[in-house]
Amino acid sequence: MPLALAIAVLVVMGWMKPVHATDEAWQALREGGVVALFRHARAPGTGDPPDFRLDDCSTQRNLSEEGRRQAQRIGDQLRTRQVSVERVLSSRWCRALDTARLAFGGMAEPSPPLDSFFSGRDQEPAQTRAVRRIIGGWRSTGVLVLVTHQVNVTALTGIFPSEGEMLVLRPKADSGFEVIGRIGL
Repeated sequence: MPLALAIAVLVVMGWMKPVHATDEAWQALREGGVVALFRHARAPGTGDPPDFRLDDCSTQRNLSEEGRRQAQRIGDQLRTRQVSVERVLSSRWCRALDTARLAFGGMAEPSPPLDSFFSGRDQEPAQTRAVRRIIGGWRSTGVLVLVTHQVNVTALTGIFPSEGEMLVLRPKADSGFEVIGRIGL
């Protein structure tokens, strides 16, 4: 097997490994002052239909029943583990807002910088900078939750998250952050 092929196989296998919660990530969430960055829960498909309209969920790709249960489990797990969620910001796409609302109830606030740029890649640099500012500016003893999309998480962190997966980030003063861990719920 050529070396390049062997490396490619190992990389793909690494991406396919199940995500295990790190004790460090859960501890950081309990201590607060961190950001929980989520990809929305299970919503089968990719992108949005051609007739997509932001103000009409029936034109969008939405959470499946499995995704709705997954979103509820997200909130349940954080409450069970006594994570003090202080603020929840979400993409305005229905699958993200539904994830945030099912997990955190009325705390969910729409936030345009978290909107998907899957079909508008030219928006990525400005949105990613805006999200970096939100993360870098988080100064609280509670946890800030951000619910967004795979393309947004990958542009921000270089990580390709699973649906419903959480990355725990520690903000830095320079609008940067450290990835503390990943938690698949």
